[in-house]
Amino acid sequence: MEYRIRLFREDDAVALAALALRSIEQIGPRAYSADQVAAWAARHGDAARLVDRARAGDTILVAADEGNAACAYALIESDGHLDHLYCDPDHTRRGLADRLLSEAEDHARASGAARLYTEASEFARPAFERAGYRVTHRRDFAIDGVTIHNYAMEKVLG
Repeated sequence: MEYRIRLFREDDAVALAALALRSIEQIGPRAYSADQVAAWAARHGDAARLVDRARAGDTILVAADEGNAACAYALIESDGHLDHLYCDPDHTRRGLADRLLSEAEDHARASGAARLYTEASEFARPAFERAGYRVTHRRDFAIDGVTIHNYAMEKVLG
């Protein structure tokens, strides 16, 4: 299957919100408890929020299949914070995360960002490491009283 990377359109929002939830709920249990997955998922799935973020200036890059359906996406804030990187479970292991991270880097460089940074889950961490990010520290925190962790990572753009 061929994929292309394109910019977000508002009619992508529902599909992207559902894609993020599927990713969290189906892939998350491989490294996180049921309570952790539920707390994480509760913070996603809001299509209107994606539209609001795009309208506010965040860039959303979408990996689309041959029929132009969204299969993965990355959300980049103007300061270089890569806030979302999600891939539909039916489209993993096809290089989409790597392609989205490369496009995000190109976008950040073009907008003058000095670095990219993120908070990566256990599953996203290897993709970020392949793209040249380094772990600065493990983050242990709580979402609605449920302890969970991820990794603060960054890539300096030179």
